[in-house]
Amino acid sequence: ALKNEKCICVAAGELHSGVVTMDGDVYTFGEGFCGQLGLGDRRPQLLPIQVTLGGLEDECVNNMSMGCRHTLVTTDDGDVYSWGLGRFGVLGRSYTDFTYNNDVGMAVPEGEEGHVVGVAARPPPMQAAAMDNIINAANDDGTNDIMAALDALNLTLDDPSDQCYPKVIDSLQGVRCVGVSAGHRHSMVLDEFGGLYTFGSGASGALGHGDLQGQEYPIKVQEFDNMRVRIHQFSAGVDMSLAVDTQGTVYAWGKASEGRLGLGMGRLQTALPREVDVGDAKFKAVDVECGYVHSLIVGLDGSVYQCGGVGVDGKDDGQQDLDIEENQRGLPRLLSGFNIWHRIAEPKEKVVKEQWKKYGKYELKGRSKMLQEGVRSIG
Repeated sequence: ALKNEKCICVAAGELHSGVVTMDGDVYTFGEGFCGQLGLGDRRPQLLPIQVTLGGLEDECVNNMSMGCRHTLVTTDDGDVYSWGLGRFGVLGRSYTDFTYNNDVGMAVPEGEEGHVVGVAARPPPMQAAAMDNIINAANDDGTNDIMAALDALNLTLDDPSDQCYPKVIDSLQGVRCVGVSAGHRHSMVLDEFGGLYTFGSGASGALGHGDLQGQEYPIKVQEFDNMRVRIHQFSAGVDMSLAVDTQGTVYAWGKASEGRLGLGMGRLQTALPREVDVGDAKFKAVDVECGYVHSLIVGLDGSVYQCGGVGVDGKDDGQQDLDIEENQRGLPRLLSGFNIWHRIAEPKEKVVKEQWKKYGKYELKGRSKMLQEGVRSIG
């Protein structure tokens, strides 16, 4: 589907992906049960499909980010469009509930402190026999049988909710936006003057407003204005956020346990942006990326620092199982042998090649010595 298209941006969420072409068109594919593909329904797509609803077909998109179940894009005009599961306020706008047949959906009770009450669709009661029919049809790869089973339940993947298609964030009208980042359950938007806006779940202080309150609409992070800091790059992860200002300084806030923000092992969370020190006074950052339990800081010189760690081989997440000195745990760790600007040659074991020799006087002494001996003997 993208064979003849030149792509300028790619994004990947938890279960869905998307690309932006040079012409400013948006294509999405993957899981769509929460409307995160923006195609007007909740169906999955195996191949890239162009997103044309909500007026996006007439817009020139230049940036895109995908979170757990939602998608954000910016246009050349500076507008921000959002779609997907609106729970916690990650869409930054009002939205209509998901519906199954005539049901209106149910309110999701508040969970952890700081969560915004969201909505989720409630399917009709499903009997065991009906569920067995769907599972058997899926195992047999019988698409028609699956649809028949869904029809029997009066359950459809068509949904008129405006979570299923792009819609502009009205509260940002008049603000020219140049970047977006979709986290697990919060979102971030950057304006042309380096101002940063956050919204969604405020768990662990991920929004950077000094509290744990969630926000359904974009709110500017005032701490950066107070410090007269202009943001250049930023990233939203799982209840944590990172940003780089125009001077190359890194700031972090949100969930900080296990050293995932580079602020040490003792701090569990921070609700206001805090400067991250990589241990090099000359270091200037150009980019940051947040993951689930770790984050990365990229330097102007191409060096990469890792904060936190992902547990493998049965080990816990964090840096406690890594070979790091006690006083360095929880701080940014330079990844050796890696540079984003060029590939550092990997160390190779020196192999001593054995010279090829033959048995015999000629091969042992060499041609020149044999000739010299021959000249002497003739003389």
